[in-house]
Amino acid sequence: MSVADMFGDFLANLQIRNTETISLRYGELTAALNKKFRDTDSKIANVLQVGSFGRNTGIDGISDLDMLYIMPKGEWENYKDSKQLKLLQDVKAAVLARYPATDVRVDRLVVTVTYSDFHVEIQPVFEEDDGSYRYPDTKDEGSWKITKPREEMEAVLELDNKKNQNLKRLCKMARAWKNKHGLEMSGLLIDTLAYNFFESTEEYDSRSYLYYDWLSRDFFKYLGDLEDQGYYAAPGSGQRVKVRKKFQRKARKAHRLCLAAIEAQDNKNVNEKWKKVYGRQFPANKDEEREAANEAETASSEWSNTEEFIEDRYPVDIRHTLKIDCTVNQNGFRQHLLKEMILKAFPLLPRKNLKFFITKNTVPAPYDIEWKILNRGEEAQARDCIRGEIVQDEGREEKLESTDFKGDHVVECYAVKDGIVVAKDRVHVPITTNA
Repeated sequence: MSVADMFGDFLANLQIRNTETISLRYGELTAALNKKFRDTDSKIANVLQVGSFGRNTGIDGISDLDMLYIMPKGEWENYKDSKQLKLLQDVKAAVLARYPATDVRVDRLVVTVTYSDFHVEIQPVFEEDDGSYRYPDTKDEGSWKITKPREEMEAVLELDNKKNQNLKRLCKMARAWKNKHGLEMSGLLIDTLAYNFFESTEEYDSRSYLYYDWLSRDFFKYLGDLEDQGYYAAPGSGQRVKVRKKFQRKARKAHRLCLAAIEAQDNKNVNEKWKKVYGRQFPANKDEEREAANEAETASSEWSNTEEFIEDRYPVDIRHTLKIDCTVNQNGFRQHLLKEMILKAFPLLPRKNLKFFITKNTVPAPYDIEWKILNRGEEAQARDCIRGEIVQDEGREEKLESTDFKGDHVVECYAVKDGIVVAKDRVHVPITTNA
């Protein structure tokens, strides 16, 4: 496949599949609020779709949707004096009055409505004369703050048109990278960084898919070279966009992976190289895929490919941080952390006991933890012990295993909240030799 074909198919795979369902839910919620505050049933009036969906930078699996409901100006007198919480409670009541079986709750700034595979955050606002919006913040004694989403959407659209529609596509590709590598970054931060990148270069003003390998390389080089800072100014509005987690190290890794993929362009494994950057939504090489299928069919009598993929079970939309580590011990020997052993190049031998556990988890409860243990290598196939099934945690947020045979094995951990994978991590377990 050419570079243009690969990235064209990749962007097609990133398209949101459930736009009709999302639009239906937006319409239902809008009608409920219009009924409460204006006594109409309009499904389109007085609402603004914002966030990644509104900026058209979201990808398939998007789970965090945002909408502004523009309150009647006459209602300001009812809420202006420390009535921020009451406004959110009234919005919640309006949704429940029309859809009583829906899961609705009041958060600090919004009313969250949870469905099976996504949730909508409703932010009631009052429009100002300059086109900005005043929204309630219930923290402490309550306050009113200003948001300017129209200016952000207009700035992204304007630069996207100026850059041959490359900005929004890069935003989508960056989201796939973020989800693949379990990086906690908000959608607005991704869009802001991509916006700043295009502001810094004219290299891709008239180029398109044929140059997306170089675009990927240069974008991750740009991210990796950025100095650490706590926030960035959003395009258009200039409002602060918080950096929740440093991204430079993983961006530098992505840059190295891009260089390897570009070097492999004439090889049949080039698609697999790009998958290491962007994940399973990057298209496979059709010829290699057929060869692999034939090999799997031939080998099916010898070993079973039992690997499962979390993307086939849940939408993946990483919004939080999850970190795992592993202790390695054997009777009579001192216990070590796996990451320390790898860092110090200590060999990991068979007949060791392993305990994988979570060291950091920023996902607010409640959530579920699931694990995947994948054995790789010739010996795993010879023993018909690939494994790779995704299993529920047993309640201790840990997984006990042992080193049975050599190979580069993989352990993955996922945090699932409201039916969505919102955080994940993986570690490699390189067992070097048989004892």
